[in-house]
Amino acid sequence: MSQPLRDENIVRVHDQVFLVTGSNTNWVIVKDGSDATLIDTGYPGDHARVLASLTAVGLEPQDVSAVLVTHAHTDHIGGVERIRSVYGTPVLMHEKEVPHARREFLHQVSVSQVLANAWRPGVVPWAVHAIRSGGTAHLPVTDPRPFPAPGPLDLPGAPVPGQTPGHTGGHCAYHLPDLGVLVSGDALVTAHPTSRIHGPQLLPGMFHSDREQAFAALSLLEPVDADVVLPGHGPLHRGTVKGAAVHARERAVR
Repeated sequence: MSQPLRDENIVRVHDQVFLVTGSNTNWVIVKDGSDATLIDTGYPGDHARVLASLTAVGLEPQDVSAVLVTHAHTDHIGGVERIRSVYGTPVLMHEKEVPHARREFLHQVSVSQVLANAWRPGVVPWAVHAIRSGGTAHLPVTDPRPFPAPGPLDLPGAPVPGQTPGHTGGHCAYHLPDLGVLVSGDALVTAHPTSRIHGPQLLPGMFHSDREQAFAALSLLEPVDADVVLPGHGPLHRGTVKGAAVHARERAVR
């Protein structure tokens, strides 16, 4: 299922940074002149939107120096393999997420978990939407690569990966220190169709491979020096990362 990309789906965070909303999932474009870093790609059904978002900010798909993956859930890597195979774009992620991206295993909410939580508000509509957007597709990434070295990556925006395990074992957030931005993926979100709250929060428990570890990962985010958080789900959050993490912790159901 693909819908046209609307102007309101693209939020200009900075001259170089854009948060794009697809089928309930976000991706981020970081520009540096005519080059870019793309962080995540939404659901499989979002692929046309990803390409349209690049065009909307003055780029072509071949301008993307690399795709960075926060984690290898289908709603975040839906277009990764198509971009990699067509344009030869490198796909980078934490080393612990590489076998997950290859689909040597799958740490993703199961049908049985969804059914067990079907009574919760928003779960059934979300599940229907996810299926229609390609959420159950089997889309392994053929050549996922670990980060070449610790520290900032030699890519537009000089993103600094930071492992935040719990949602998945190799989940990674990306700090753009020169821009004061944190791309938090699903380690810290601001809304979700299955959540009744808004603002900084953890996703509901069924979405994490290790809920306790996901809770603990909020402490890993607290020291990050940024005043804008770009989550995997929900609108951007303006305010310190520490404040957002503390807020999420206070609202989390253990």
